[in-house]
Amino acid sequence: MSMHSPLPTQSELPGGAGSLSQASTATGLAETELAELSQGLLAPQASVSPKYLYDTLGSKLFETLCLLPEYYPTRTEAAIFEDRRLEIARAVPRQAVLIDLGAGNCAKAEKLFEPLQPSHYIAVDISADFLRSALRRLRPRYPDIRMHALGQDFSRGLHLPDDVPSRGRLFFYPGSSLGNFAPPEAQRFLGGLKQTTAQPASLLLGVDLVKDAEILNAAYDDALGLTSAFNLNLLRNINRTLGTDFDVRHWQHVAFFNPTHSRVEMYLQARQDVLVSWSGNRRHFNQGERIHTENSYKYTRESLSILLEESGWTPSEFWTDDAEWFAVVHARSTSTRP
Repeated sequence: MSMHSPLPTQSELPGGAGSLSQASTATGLAETELAELSQGLLAPQASVSPKYLYDTLGSKLFETLCLLPEYYPTRTEAAIFEDRRLEIARAVPRQAVLIDLGAGNCAKAEKLFEPLQPSHYIAVDISADFLRSALRRLRPRYPDIRMHALGQDFSRGLHLPDDVPSRGRLFFYPGSSLGNFAPPEAQRFLGGLKQTTAQPASLLLGVDLVKDAEILNAAYDDALGLTSAFNLNLLRNINRTLGTDFDVRHWQHVAFFNPTHSRVEMYLQARQDVLVSWSGNRRHFNQGERIHTENSYKYTRESLSILLEESGWTPSEFWTDDAEWFAVVHARSTSTRP
């Protein structure tokens, strides 16, 4: 889990030293977004992008399920950052332009402020309201850091304002969110980050590693049912955004590790025959038919290194927990775009 957030593209206003940017609220999804959402529901294998998991309620549910004993990625990654914070601080450039992708409540990036001392903090998230609230909390604590709020669906490509310095960019993408991309998409995404600047840049990446299937399955289908609520809330979100008439009572959460593709797959499965209608469209789902809502790819050290190198990044440091369940990787880009 843990990817982007719900509604695409709100505008960004640059902030001054220690200032809080205010992203304007979008009136709705672009027609192309609505069309893609509709097409996904009508496809032979119905699917919805995982970014629709993260409306306001979805973001809060995700924050809560990160506290569950089954959901190891958040606490394992946090322990790596805590235990290796001095090594990480030595590896990455100081006074960097810290670009936090999928910032959410900004808590992970905030823990890096003291050791890294960034000159700028660019918080990027598709859930702009949630992001603005987080930056209001940070503003008085770190008045010397220039802060920008950028409401954007960066899964389609990151577009930074012209006043964000090109030199010294450090892209921060924690939480194993890279796993939501299929490997070819991940390669394009990482290559696109490099292309945002002609200057050398750095990447600090959190990645979930391959492990026993029982551990993975429990993490994505917990005993309390919080992941189920998180997944089912997606239906409420698309009811609002697309005008569908899903009844969440008619659906159930399904998740499992697929070893062939080295990924956890999440679905919503119809408990009974269901007819769903929206904007002149309708789709009949048979009992047991599924809507695909998320993939979460798991990497080995070798497969991750290959992915980074093919994307134009050179991995330089690789930190893991003792059990090697999770990795934090630092990579550098020294190439320049034409």
